[in-house]
Amino acid sequence: MPADGTAESRARDAVDQRARPEARPAPTQPPTPAHRGHPHRGHPHRIAIIGGGPGGLYAAALLKRLDPTRDITVWERNAPDDTFGFGVVLSDETLGGIEHADPVVYEALRGDFVRWDDIDIVHRGTRHTSGGHGFAALGRHRLLQILQDRCRALGVTLRFGTEAPYPDWLCQTNDLVIAADGVHSATRESYAAMFRPAIETHRCRYIWLAADFAFDAFRFEILETEHGFMQLHGYPYSRPSPDPEPDPDSDPDSDSDSDPDHHPSTKPAGPRRHLGASTVIVEMREEVWRAAGLGELDTAESVERCAKLFSDALGGRPLRADNSTWTTFRTVVNDRWSHGNLVLLGDAAHTAHFSIGSGTKLAVEDALALAACLEEQPDLDRALAAYEEERRPVVASTQRAARASLEWFENIGLYRRQSPRQFAFNLLTRSRRVTHDNLQLRDAHFTGAVEREFGCPPGTPPMFTPFRLRGLTLRNRVVVSPMDMYSATDGLPGDFHLVHLGARALGGAGLVMTEMVCVSPEGRITPGCAGLWNARQAEAWRRVVTFVHDEAPGTAIGVQLGHSGRKGSTKRMWEGIDEPLDDGNWPLVAASPLPYRPANPTPRELSRAQLTDIREQFTSAACRAARSGFDLLELHCAHGYLLSGFLSPLTNRRTDRYGGPLDRRLRFPLEVFDAVRAVWPEERPMTVRISATDWARGGTTADEAVQIARAFAAHGADAVDVSTGQVVADERPAYGRSYQTPYADRIRNEAGIPVIAVGAISSWDDVNSLILAGRTDLCALGRPHLYDPHWTLHAAAEQGYEGPAVTWPDPYRAGSRRPNTGRTDAPKPRLTLGGAP
Repeated sequence: MPADGTAESRARDAVDQRARPEARPAPTQPPTPAHRGHPHRGHPHRIAIIGGGPGGLYAAALLKRLDPTRDITVWERNAPDDTFGFGVVLSDETLGGIEHADPVVYEALRGDFVRWDDIDIVHRGTRHTSGGHGFAALGRHRLLQILQDRCRALGVTLRFGTEAPYPDWLCQTNDLVIAADGVHSATRESYAAMFRPAIETHRCRYIWLAADFAFDAFRFEILETEHGFMQLHGYPYSRPSPDPEPDPDSDPDSDSDSDPDHHPSTKPAGPRRHLGASTVIVEMREEVWRAAGLGELDTAESVERCAKLFSDALGGRPLRADNSTWTTFRTVVNDRWSHGNLVLLGDAAHTAHFSIGSGTKLAVEDALALAACLEEQPDLDRALAAYEEERRPVVASTQRAARASLEWFENIGLYRRQSPRQFAFNLLTRSRRVTHDNLQLRDAHFTGAVEREFGCPPGTPPMFTPFRLRGLTLRNRVVVSPMDMYSATDGLPGDFHLVHLGARALGGAGLVMTEMVCVSPEGRITPGCAGLWNARQAEAWRRVVTFVHDEAPGTAIGVQLGHSGRKGSTKRMWEGIDEPLDDGNWPLVAASPLPYRPANPTPRELSRAQLTDIREQFTSAACRAARSGFDLLELHCAHGYLLSGFLSPLTNRRTDRYGGPLDRRLRFPLEVFDAVRAVWPEERPMTVRISATDWARGGTTADEAVQIARAFAAHGADAVDVSTGQVVADERPAYGRSYQTPYADRIRNEAGIPVIAVGAISSWDDVNSLILAGRTDLCALGRPHLYDPHWTLHAAAEQGYEGPAVTWPDPYRAGSRRPNTGRTDAPKPRLTLGGAP
């Protein structure tokens, strides 16, 4: 059930508790966008709803129930029983909101829901089942019928088979207009300049079908064909009937023994049993769809072909269509959800891929939130602003999960080398909504089998399994990410670096990385950057490395070497990130003479002689790093610094052998890599950090990132540290939880090289999930280690792990259990006085 304070509970409370107002007369003049809304607490009286899908109908029912005097009309161009798709899935949370807000609708729904717990994943003829998931579904026709009946009972006017009037007219003649007219919303397009929609079409084709039997689980069937991967998503939405129903084609009075035309194989006698029904979605990449010839077939032929392709999943049964056609999914995002007295709801405002089953859920929750906000706020402006403020973060989170799921299926071919069991775990955790930890709670048997196959010793979470890079074995999969501290003097690391890196080494990580250590004074980002351009700095670093090796045995320490390029000579981060120094500047060099921002100095384009000098600076720094005792060296080719500046087409405009196509843009970074690898000890690993995308039009693409990773791997890189962005100032990153990991996943599984995933990974549960799913080999965490230097030790304690992968320092052992935070033995209430709960 939703917690108190949610839109669902607030809508319920509004219905149960508020005193209803007197009936109000119709407005004396049509309101306009500048003169809108009913004066009483923002309760619009005359409401038009465009679209008779679940979101529009439920909004109408809620708003009418909250105020029976309202004049509400729903305009729907299709007939009442026209619909697209077959079954819909709603979560327990959404059902709880419906139960609170309108028990009548909830009770009607509850009688028709099909519930199940299992998910079946069938891949290469092997089925793996995971239980404990909890789904509820019913037919879309039935859902619409329930909502239509509720609207009629409440007095909502339903106009089916009728195009809605032009929205501008509706806005002038109504207090509120709700556009719930779907993904292809004509209302949204009419006001595109105000809503500013962004619509992205994706790579897969899919068709929505049905089977006349009930799957006994949510089923994913993966088919590897000569044309590529195809997948079936199937789930039941109508349960089998317990008793046979009469066969309309049979004649109970006929005597089959005396009927020479009777053939038992073609005409069953007597009653038959209803086998239920299931939604079946068939999906594949566009190029697979075309290669298989499905684009040349009509609907009936496509349906027949799909039934043959997935005959094992269907048990040889046919599929059926209902206004079905092959289409591509469109992600809809709007900058604004309201304009004047017009507001978007459901798919008109946002879409989320069907593979996480959230379209109807989001629309229903939109309706709940809108009704609650209209009830709570004093006027329409504030009500619509509150609605968007409440729903936008929830929708954004759902859309991130949906995109992760969508892209997983688009790129399903990446996982062709995974075993069926790991593949199943990977599929289940694809959206990051299901994780290792909650999957373990749902189905410990399945998760345990995946762990054993992965190689986890008993009682060992995936993050605490060792990993080998060349001659270095890391005792666990946690990396303290390189983080610039800007606390050195003349490039010299001091006590701060000793304490900072030493504390994180004592905290249990398998590998601790330095900040970017600069190879020359001119290669610094700020005056506070650390360096390795002289012997004194090397000796200071030796002090840090020795402490880590002596006091945190089993923890490795790596150095990241880099050169700032055009992003140098700036203030420390807390003084003004990327802002040029007020004084004491040094000259900048880069692949091309392009300033990072207009306020930053313009760098000089490097000449061939200068390129040689910089390559030698890198090798000299690498030799000093080796003598300092570092276990691993990482070459920084990301974030717009010097070597990254050669890789990106946005920052490399050279016309010589170091510019132009990717193979030429790679030339100088590879020359530096080769030179450093030649002087770095053979047994010690070397990694490369790259920006897998520039988050900007015309920049490095994910496809190019794979090529870059392959190039470095061919030159001897042991792993790729996959970051993104910070290459150009006008980037537009798609931030979110673990938002960079899909790039690491693709490089690992397409280029076949170990990877380090980084970027908004903050929980040990996510680390376990990513590693066990085969999307990364190591996870680098930055900010979590600033918040908690002992993050890895605490992750072990919270999971109840004790073993060789993480060891509490002897002086800290007394703190290896979470301390009590307050009294926990207070007596619990036993009686309810006064006869009321």
